[in-house]
Amino acid sequence: MTRVVFVLTPGLHLLDLSGAAQAFSTAADFGHDYRLSYVAETPSITTAQGLPVQAETTWPGPDPTDLLLVPGWRTAEREHGALSAAGLNRLSAHHARGGTVASVCSGAFALGRAGLLDDRRCTTHHELQEELARQHPRARVVRDVLFIEDERVVTSAGIASGIDLALHLIAADHGPAAAARVARSMVVYGRRNGDAQQLSPMLRHRAHLNDSVHRVQDLIDKEFDRPLRLGDLASVAGVSDRTLTRAFASATGLTPLRYQQTLRLERAEQLIARGDTVEAAARSVGFADARMLRRLRAPRSPTLQDR
Repeated sequence: MTRVVFVLTPGLHLLDLSGAAQAFSTAADFGHDYRLSYVAETPSITTAQGLPVQAETTWPGPDPTDLLLVPGWRTAEREHGALSAAGLNRLSAHHARGGTVASVCSGAFALGRAGLLDDRRCTTHHELQEELARQHPRARVVRDVLFIEDERVVTSAGIASGIDLALHLIAADHGPAAAARVARSMVVYGRRNGDAQQLSPMLRHRAHLNDSVHRVQDLIDKEFDRPLRLGDLASVAGVSDRTLTRAFASATGLTPLRYQQTLRLERAEQLIARGDTVEAAARSVGFADARMLRRLRAPRSPTLQDR
């Protein structure tokens, strides 16, 4: 049996906790040996979303088969950490006994203060990566990945990536079929690879204030797998073809066609990682055959448009 011990801190984010807890709980419902427990340094804490949560204050006895998982929290005092020295010592001692320690989002700061990130690859929420690297210069912070496991220290990115971390650990314990069954029950993507980017193109190219370009992106996001004429996209924006192309490039750094191809490529990579052939993936995302997909997947030398 694996006991999953969630280490709760004041201001924790609900989804950091509940996403991973739901995955392990669902695995237990399917007969896999997980038992969940929750510990904190006070009997009650208040989450970042305002919900009070009850927890045990006595940590379970040392057992290297336990998984200790620290969800992230919202606080301006990450530099000082949300766990006391005694709590940090429990994390490091558990790892020294051969146990696994994990974190979601800003929970990585607790692992860093416990000395568990020194000379190890790790990650955290994309908005916190530079801060984590500054505070823990010996940590090898990897950007834009969902989770990383390095010598029984498992760190994940922000919020929902805790689900990916949990599915990864379930697959390691009981095989990918078990993780896939849990994912289907939770109605989440079967399993994203650890090196999948945190920000998909649908989010990465939305950091602008041009409403007409956003409207065009909404349409492309919805129908990227079918042919889209530039004139039809320009009509959605209420501008000429040339004006749309210029505004789209200014807002996103891409032409509308390149943006559509980027969405197709991302979805195709997901299908290929799931087991589809390149040819099947190409057809699924709207390419007539696999030639264009292969060309987009091939490493390219930087061009002026890329710089």
